[in-house]
Amino acid sequence: MTTSPVERAADQFVTALAHWRVERGMSKKQLAARMGFDPSYVSHVEGRRHKPTEDFARRAEAVLGAGGLIWQRFQEYDELRHARGVALHREPPVPVQWLPPGTGLIVEHEIAELVYTEGAYRCRVTRALYNAGAEPVSRYLMKITVDRYPHDPAGSNQHHREHPLTFEELDLEAHAGEGDAIERMHWRVKLDRDASKEIWLLFANERGQFPLYPGDRTTIQYAYTVGEQKWGQWFQRAVRLPTRRLTVRLDFPIDFDPQVWGVETSLAAEAPVRSPLERHNEDDRAVFEWSTDQPTLNARYRLEWRFRGLGAPRYDEYAPNGAHPRKSHQMRGIGIVQRGSDLLRQRARHFQLPREEGEARETVEALLSSLGRLEELHDFSKGVGLSAPQIGRSAAAAVVRPPELDVEPIVLLNPRIVDESRERDEQYEGCLSFFDYRGLVQRPLRIEVEHARYDGTRLITSFEQAVARLVAHEIDHLEGRLYVDRMHAESNLVPVANYHHTGRPWAY
Repeated sequence: MTTSPVERAADQFVTALAHWRVERGMSKKQLAARMGFDPSYVSHVEGRRHKPTEDFARRAEAVLGAGGLIWQRFQEYDELRHARGVALHREPPVPVQWLPPGTGLIVEHEIAELVYTEGAYRCRVTRALYNAGAEPVSRYLMKITVDRYPHDPAGSNQHHREHPLTFEELDLEAHAGEGDAIERMHWRVKLDRDASKEIWLLFANERGQFPLYPGDRTTIQYAYTVGEQKWGQWFQRAVRLPTRRLTVRLDFPIDFDPQVWGVETSLAAEAPVRSPLERHNEDDRAVFEWSTDQPTLNARYRLEWRFRGLGAPRYDEYAPNGAHPRKSHQMRGIGIVQRGSDLLRQRARHFQLPREEGEARETVEALLSSLGRLEELHDFSKGVGLSAPQIGRSAAAAVVRPPELDVEPIVLLNPRIVDESRERDEQYEGCLSFFDYRGLVQRPLRIEVEHARYDGTRLITSFEQAVARLVAHEIDHLEGRLYVDRMHAESNLVPVANYHHTGRPWAY
C-alpha cells in the first residue's frame, strides 16, 4: 500500500523524535515528564496513535536539543497537512533561528571566561539571548557558586562559614545591548548564602526599563571577582536554558604551568568532554578554550585544573588541617566513572566490526586521551589499564600501558580470555574507579586472549606476568566485574595511605 506524503512526513517526524530521545538516554516516560505531558503521550505519538501538535514539537525540540531537526520535521509535516488550501497564521520568520518560536528564552551563544590575576579570579559571562516566547522578558537570573574544596564537602562548608562570599568583594557589573546601545543593568538579590548567590539582573536602570520583547535579540554580559582563597580549582557551566553554542575559556599565567581537563555530567552519566580543549599562549598567559554545539539541556560542563609551576597557588594552602584531596576525587575529576555506578556492573557491548570501525577507533582515541591525563596525575610504576565503561561508554574496548617505559599501549577490542596457565600468584591491585584502596588478588601468570582488529579479523595474543594481570583486570571491567569480586572472603581492602608498595613494580 502506497503511503501519502503526509504519512511519510509524519513517519520522519516520529523517527527524528525517537532517535533524539534515545540519543539523550531518555525513556518515553522521562521525556514526557520533562515536556510536561502525561507519561503515555510520548508512546502514543511514537506509535502513530496521536498526531503531533505544534506545542508537542516545540517542547520536544527544547528538551532534546536536536539542533532544530525535530521542529523542522514537524514543520514539513504540518505544511503538507495544510497544503490543500488551509491558511495558517504564522509569525514572521526570524532570521537564522535554530529553535521554534514559543519555547521561551534561548541562549544562542554563551562565552564564559575565567581569568586569574594577582590572587583573584575574574569571571565574565557573555550570553546572546533570543526571546522565542510570547511574553516580554524583564529580568535574568544569574547564579554564583563557590566551592573551595569540591572533593571535601565538610571542609569546604567549614571554610565558607569562616570566610563567606560577600557582595562587596564580587564587584559585580552587568550590561545589556550591543555597540552604541549598551545599557547598564540594575540587579536585585534573590538568594544570599555563604557560598552561593542568586541575583536577578534587571532589564532596567535609572533611565528606565528596556525589556526583551518576543522575537527580539540582545546580548547581556556580567562579571564578578572571587579571591583565590574562596575559589576551588574548577569552573562549571550548567545548561539551564536551550543553548545553541557554549564556549568556555580559562586564562592563567603561563608560569603556573597549568594542566586542564573537562568533565560532562548529564542525566545519564559522567564522562570526559567529547571534544578536546585547545590551548594557545599569549605573551605570558596560557589560554585554554573549549566549545560545544547544542549542549544538552540540564547538563553540566566542568573544567578542572592543577598548577605545577613554582609560585602558583596550591590546593592545600587554605585547606583545613592541611587536608589533601582523595585520589578517587582526582580520578572523578578527569572523568573516570567511580565504583557504585551501574555502568561498571554491566557487560559492555561488543563492536560489530568492520561495520563499526569508526566508532571503535573513536572510543580507543578517547581512552588514549584519558590515559594521557591519568599519567600526568600519577606515576603508574606497575603499568595501567583503562576500559571504556570507566569513561562512561558501554563498549568492549580497553587500553593497557605495560610497566616498561616507551612501550605503545595495547589496544583490546571485543577481548575474551580463551586459555590461562595453572600457575598463579597474588599481588595487590588498584583500580582507577576506587583508587583510594588496594586489594590482594590471585590471577594466572599467563593468559591467552582472543581479540579483534578494526577490520574484524580475530587474533590470539599471549600475555604474561604483569601485563597478563593488567589485561585480565580490564577484561573483567568489560564483563561487569571488579577486582574485589576476585578477592578471598577473608581479605580486606587496604587504604592507599597504608599501602607501602606505591611506586614499585610487581615482583616476579
